[in-house]
Parts: sequence; C-alpha cells; structure tokens
Amino acid sequence: MFNKLFSKLNTTKIRSTDEYKIEFSGDIVEMVQTMNKIVGESDDVIQRDFLIGKKIKATLFFVDGLSNSDSIEESIIRPLIYFVDNTRYNTEDFITYLENEVVTLSDLKKESSLDKAILPFLSGETILIIDGIKELLLFKTGQYKQRNIAEPESEIVVRGPRDGFVESLNTNISQIRRRIRDPNLTVQLGSLGRRAKSDFALLFIKGVANETYIQEMRYRISCIDTDQIIDTGTLEQYVEDNALSVFPQALRTERVDKTVSALMNGQVVVLHDGSPFSLMAPVTFHMLFRSPEDYYDRWQITSFIRILRYLGAFIATFLPAIYVAIVSYHQGMIPTTLALSIAGSREGVPFPAFIEAIAMEITIELLREAGVRLPRAVGQTIGIVGGLVIGDAAVRAGIVSPIMVIVVALTAIASFAIPAYNVSITLRLLRFMMMLSAAAFGLYGIVIVYIFLNIHLVGLRSLGTYYTSPFAPYRFNEWKDLIIRLPLSVLTERFTELKPKDKKRQG
Repeated sequence: MFNKLFSKLNTTKIRSTDEYKIEFSGDIVEMVQTMNKIVGESDDVIQRDFLIGKKIKATLFFVDGLSNSDSIEESIIRPLIYFVDNTRYNTEDFITYLENEVVTLSDLKKESSLDKAILPFLSGETILIIDGIKELLLFKTGQYKQRNIAEPESEIVVRGPRDGFVESLNTNISQIRRRIRDPNLTVQLGSLGRRAKSDFALLFIKGVANETYIQEMRYRISCIDTDQIIDTGTLEQYVEDNALSVFPQALRTERVDKTVSALMNGQVVVLHDGSPFSLMAPVTFHMLFRSPEDYYDRWQITSFIRILRYLGAFIATFLPAIYVAIVSYHQGMIPTTLALSIAGSREGVPFPAFIEAIAMEITIELLREAGVRLPRAVGQTIGIVGGLVIGDAAVRAGIVSPIMVIVVALTAIASFAIPAYNVSITLRLLRFMMMLSAAAFGLYGIVIVYIFLNIHLVGLRSLGTYYTSPFAPYRFNEWKDLIIRLPLSVLTERFTELKPKDKKRQG
C-alpha cells in the first residue's frame, strides 16, 4: 500500500532494495505535506507543531492509542520547547546533540527516508521532523495493553511451569530469554503482510540448530506474499511441505517450557505478534505425542502414559471402523456369547451399523464443537448433559444400539488423550475415512486404507525431515525416548532426526 502511495509522490525506485524511497529535502512544509498524504486522513494520527527553543520549526507525528502521550509530552516536547542553545542549529551534530543532551528518551534512532519510518510509526513510535534537517528522529514511545501472563488455556498443565504465551511478541521473547540464558540464543525479527504488516521472530540456538533448517525456514517465510498474517496457524499453512496432507507438519503450542525444550533440541521456533502460540519445526510424527510433563515425572510413569496415548490414538482412529466391519462382514470373528449380546442389542434398530455409527459420530462432533463455541460454563454443561440425554433418548427410541453408544463414547474419550489438539482433529477426520472403507470392504478396507496412510506418512516431510523417523528410516538408538522413555541419565544425545550440530545434551 505504501509503495503505491510513494510512487504518486515523484519518488525514485531503489533497485537494490526494490522499494520506493522518499529522501528528506530539509523543507519541513514539504515533508509534513507528504506525511499527511500518507496518513493524514486518519483521525487517530496526531500532528503537533511547535518551536524548538521558540525559534526552530518542528512537527511531531504519533498514533493516538498506540503511543504514550504522557511520555511524548514530558520527554520530547517539553525539553525541546525549553531548548536554549540555538547556536548548534544547522550544525552537523545538531541531531546528535538533541539525542544526547536534550531529549530524555533513551530509545531513539535516526532515519534518512520516510518509507523506513512508516512501519515503526504504525507500531507506536513517534516521528519528529525538524525544519532544515535532512534526517528525522524516531522515538520508541509505544504502549500496548495486553493480557497478563497466565496458565495456558488450550493445554492443561499437570506438572511444570504454569506461565503461557500472550499476544505480545516482546513479552513472549522475554519469557524464552529468561529460561535460556545462552548468548547463542538468536532472535531475528521481521515483518509479514503487504497491508496489515505484523512482526514475527525467528528463534534458534547457534551451535545446536542445523543451519539447513534455519535457512529453509527463512526462505519459506520470505516467499509469503499476502495481505495479512494474523496467527501462527496461518503462517504454518504457508511454510508446510505438503498443503494437501491432513497431518500437521509443524507443532504449535501455548506453553513456554515446550518451546524452550524444542529450541534446546535443535528445532527452529517462530513467534508472531498478536498470537499466543509458537510454531516449532521440523517435527516428526512421534513428537506429536510428547508432552513436557514426560520429563518432569519418573520414567516408569511417563512410559505408561505414552503407551496410553498411542492406544488412545488407535482407538480414536480405528474402533468405530472395526465395529462396523465386524458387525457387517465378519460376524464369525466374534465370540458366540458376545455375538448374541450384540444381536440382541441391535434388535429393532432400523439402520445398518455404518449409518448408525456415522449418525452418532456426527452428533458427538456437533456437541463437541458447540461446547467449544458456547460460553465456558454453558459449554461444559451442553457437552456432558447433551451427550447423555441424546444417547439415552436414541437408545430408548430404538434408533441406535447401546453398544454403539459405548463405542462412540470410548472413541471420543480416547481422542482427548493426545496432547496436541491439531493431531486429535486429524485422527477425527481419519476416523470417518476408516468407517467408509469398513462399510465398503470390511476389515480388508481398513487394512488397505492403513497401508496407503503409511505410504503417505513415509513420504511426508517437515522442513525436509523424515516425518516417520525413527520408525522409517529406522534408528534403533532413538527408541530410548519414543514409546517408552528410559531414565534421563541414559538420554545423553539429542534427536538424530533433527541433525543438531551439538549432538550431546549431557555428559
């Protein structure tokens, strides 16, 4: 948007940066007019004209609500108005003299072109234009009202730090800095969006993270050309390897300790201003089933919980499909007593098992989505009471069998055992695909879909990393921290699939 405006103002194109640059002529009237053409129609842009030392014309621009007006008045305007040493005006060091001797704000910088000052200005910084001076001053006077640091709402903390990310980029970076006191922790800032420009930060630890992943993430972010990026969820869709896959190829979290752990393992982290979620890449399939609590408890407890997670993922994906396949095609595989019990419970049900399962699964998904969108107190009630009432009413009406209600309820519970919410959604989608294949071909259909699913996973990449590692390619050494987690004293090396520069994490 600014480039189009600049082109109308007889600007010159700088080929090296491919931007339009407005140089300062030193004429305050001309530069104020230019500034007004860019942002003058906005009523929240405040223009303050005054005299430095009661002799030198100066104009101040700031955005009301983004800038601290009290700080501007006390630290910029008042010292400049009462400035008395006019002998330094028009000297080469006049701006430097104002910086060091007059203005009391410490965070300021000089700019020689207006286009470089517009983005900081729209972020809350204040622009000072002085008559006869071919440079402007940018003062960091931004103020932001933000949510206080609190426990993450999307990821319940059982044990560990209870502070989560907020919507402020600087606050999120400071939380990571507080935990990683290493000069090798590198933070690289940039902006995204052609119109609604927003800041982001790329974080990694030099000497640990592989340079290939850092350069690849930089390149993919630099290729993004869109009007706006609001959340890391949008950013993830632009940098992922395969946009057609239902599996997440980057991990996002609201937890600071999980992000810190990813950095220490050699992953690259992206933070975005306005989003309380960090984005971590590369990621492998088994990382989606890990939680920070896995390393806060004893290894026996962690191993048992991880087995439950994988079992929950299997149940959430395959249980309704297996029920449909066995009831529809493979009744001989069921023990006689259980077969008679199922047949008795299905007596009078007017629909085949597939229609029955699809109807119940869609009902559960509707209840779950309604519970999320409604106010928290009402949503929990709707989710629990609605499920009980609808399930009991459907059984009494003879629309579904009691065993189908049990299968659907067990499937819904199992899907909540997975730490990553986006993985849970993926398995919910795959569940319907499995049920369709089971209704068409029975257990053979489930096996065929499972084979194609594995082929897809083996070919999937995350920043070029094998998604199924260490299963394929097979790395037995990595199994020490896979489904079963061995004691921490044994886990001396970082994950090989991340290709870290420093492979040793402990002696």
